[in-house]
Amino acid sequence: MKINTADFVISNTNVSKCPKEQLPEYAFIGRSNVGKSSLINMLTNKSKLAKTSGKPGKTQLINHFKINNNWFLVDLPGYGYAKVSKSKRQTFQAFIKDYFLQRTQLVCSFVLVDSRHEPQKIDLDFMQFLGESGIPFCIIFTKSDKLKLSQLNRNIEVYIKKMTQTIWEEMPPYFVTSASNKNGKDEVLKYIADLNTKVAKEF
Repeated sequence: MKINTADFVISNTNVSKCPKEQLPEYAFIGRSNVGKSSLINMLTNKSKLAKTSGKPGKTQLINHFKINNNWFLVDLPGYGYAKVSKSKRQTFQAFIKDYFLQRTQLVCSFVLVDSRHEPQKIDLDFMQFLGESGIPFCIIFTKSDKLKLSQLNRNIEVYIKKMTQTIWEEMPPYFVTSASNKNGKDEVLKYIADLNTKVAKEF
């Protein structure tokens, strides 16, 4: 898939205010500072589409971007650490949960995890929530350029082992990416394109 247009549509904290158009949506979410904004900018060829920051917790709203006028990329707030008050963090979690449970246009979620780290409980818990809620998702391992290939492969093997030893019968689909060298870009976009074709009759 080639992305020709990527346009910001709306930011909000209320699912009822999300776009009414019946277009397939793909949500991107992960722990704060996992490299989500950089990945979105890389996928869309827009260096400033999603705001990047060295400070965790930059994204604090549900952000809709219309891609090629036929599907939405949704940039969601990071879960976990954010430099905001506890009450505000709880608010973020509430509307994130509402989005996943109420947004009927959502086709698939991409959960971003930092390839440099061992499996984190907060990521595993969030994926369990998606699984128990019947929400399809894939895993995107970010920042793969920060590791030697041998270490990267070991870390992914550890992740697969951890997940399949808990509640998962098999590893969900996953992608290995780098916003710096564009690794994984074609694979992620092809996956979305294939899903768009499969769900076309539903929209």
